Amino acid sequence: MKIAIACDHGALNLKNKIIARLQELGHEVKNFGTDTFDSCDYPDFALPAAESVASGECERGIVVCSTGIGVSIVANKVPGVRCAHCHDTYCAEFTRLHNDSNMIALGEKVVGDGYALKIVETFLSTPFEGGRHQRRVDKITAIEKKYCK
Repeated sequence: MKIAIACDHGALNLKNKIIARLQELGHEVKNFGTDTFDSCDYPDFALPAAESVASGECERGIVVCSTGIGVSIVANKVPGVRCAHCHDTYCAEFTRLHNDSNMIALGEKVVGDGYALKIVETFLSTPFEGGRHQRRVDKITAIEKKYCK
């Protein structure tokens, strides 16, 4: 699977650990930065990652900052992106099963490294359940079409 990943300076360590794990699992990773600890603005990195998911260039995306909140807000501004801010494996599983989320956001200062990797693995390995949940995802898409012109 081709996966977009991005972070700001507050989550570079976690992003690098996620990239290493994704590569161990055989995924192709497209890194949208940042790659330094220099202070930067998370929208500059989260937006291109989200755009790559929305366009289909990448199948899924992972964005990381200190809390995961800012990058999730940015990602969710892109039509076609459903980014869930996940802090546990339950949320990662159910955002795939019920919401068909194509991105997750994590906070380096919120989730430990080992658990963050389990969250990522759960997100990537869980399929969309479809069925009654498709109707709800379709309603989200209709909202995007109404307000994101």
